[in-house]
Amino acid sequence: MKTPRRPRGVFVLGGLALLGAVLFAAFLALGTWQVQRRAWKHDLVARVDARVHAEPVDAPGRGQWPVVSAANDEYRRVKLTGTFLQDRSVRVRASTELGMGSWLMTPLRQRNGDVVLVNRGFVSSTWCGGKATCTPGPSGETTISGLLRISEPKGAFLQANEPANDRWYSRDVAAIAAAKGLASVAPYFVDADAASSPGRGEGNDGPVGGLTVIAFPDNHLMYAITWYGLALLTLLGAWIVWRDERRKRQPEATHRR
Repeated sequence: MKTPRRPRGVFVLGGLALLGAVLFAAFLALGTWQVQRRAWKHDLVARVDARVHAEPVDAPGRGQWPVVSAANDEYRRVKLTGTFLQDRSVRVRASTELGMGSWLMTPLRQRNGDVVLVNRGFVSSTWCGGKATCTPGPSGETTISGLLRISEPKGAFLQANEPANDRWYSRDVAAIAAAKGLASVAPYFVDADAASSPGRGEGNDGPVGGLTVIAFPDNHLMYAITWYGLALLTLLGAWIVWRDERRKRQPEATHRR
């Protein structure tokens, strides 16, 4: 006959209680953090939506460059006037709804000499023979509208930019400016809208503007439910241990009578 396991000792129970309390507090804190993150994400989406659908404003000038940030300015609709420096364009690898190809990034010099890098839009892999030196669009002064974007330094995931070989995997404004010998360059770039780069009507050969994807993953509710669920499981585990210990100790109490 199997001998019943004796009740756990005071130190073991104390250790289990401490572990359970720590896990419960941790799971509860993580769940609450996800709830807060969800509220922050919804507020961010609302702010970005308001920026995207607002009337375009003048792109930040040199005096505002130091304070331009993703939190306050990304996806803001802006406009700017200047002349494209077609010979300083680069192609940045891109995957869009039109397939694999490149973003055509062309500097635009404003009247005051400041330069803003403009993403003219998507071009196919065969456009311009795979180069970036074609001259589409206006050759003189033009006005561009689009969405302000923050620089993407260092390259894409597992693919570093290669300025020496003119191979670009991310829209790194500072690196592109240095490679093309540009000065007084804004720390952001502008994604031209469809009206500014209507390449879609030209057989999709580009540049096709207005392809900015604005998406914010929102899995915080699922994560919160998961963490709160683990907190409840911790309480359930504690109740099972308590019930088991209570059952084991009842015979001892009856025997002592």
